[in-house]
Amino acid sequence: MNPTEKHDGAQHVLYDADQLSDIKPMMFDPLALQQAGLVQGSAEGRGTTHFIELDGKPCVLRHYRRGGLARLLGDCYLRRALSQTRAWREWHLLANLSAQGLPVPQPVAAQVITRGLFYRADLVMQRLGGTCSLSQALKGDSALPGKQWKAIGQCIRRFHAAGVYHADLNAHNILLGADERVWLIDFDRGEIRPSANDWQQANLARLRRSLDKLLTLQQASHQVFHFTNTDWQQLMLGWEATPISVSLTH
Repeated sequence: MNPTEKHDGAQHVLYDADQLSDIKPMMFDPLALQQAGLVQGSAEGRGTTHFIELDGKPCVLRHYRRGGLARLLGDCYLRRALSQTRAWREWHLLANLSAQGLPVPQPVAAQVITRGLFYRADLVMQRLGGTCSLSQALKGDSALPGKQWKAIGQCIRRFHAAGVYHADLNAHNILLGADERVWLIDFDRGEIRPSANDWQQANLARLRRSLDKLLTLQQASHQVFHFTNTDWQQLMLGWEATPISVSLTH
């Protein structure tokens, strides 16, 4: 990892020079990427996430956009020092977690555009191929086995053991791959905290609310959603069985 910054007027870019030889003007512009044939798909969430190709590598481009009561401000954030912007903080947090061997996407580049009292921001990360979100998996043809739920609990515990607070741990931000592999994504507003049971349990409670909400929504529309109390118990067994001193390297 070779963090490098480039500043040009109102545009400020942070990137890994080991992954990118230079910053291309189009890399944060979905329309320009689309016209160049470099957009491979997209996903809707708080905003649109684009699956793109940069220097031959599959990546994800995410534009920062407010949610909740603050959504009236759209994608504008109150201007502050670059090191305190959401893009800079998430890029460096991902770099830190990746260096520890935790299962997260590696950061590639971040952009902050300043204008008056506000800024807008974007983040590019490596794409985790062959994965689907937990929310997608639970809408499939079959239920997840107990060992997959345990693996999810073990993964979350690894992050908690490292003092990693995930500000929005939900079923959309957990990715599943082959052989029960699990990743966490979307570390916007995440941070490293002293280990404490209260925020760790709050993290788990947020995930449980997410799963219960999705179950209710799917049942209301007569759609399948494979989640039961037994599944949650298996997740918690995985979380509780993983030592707090778990190794953070592969």
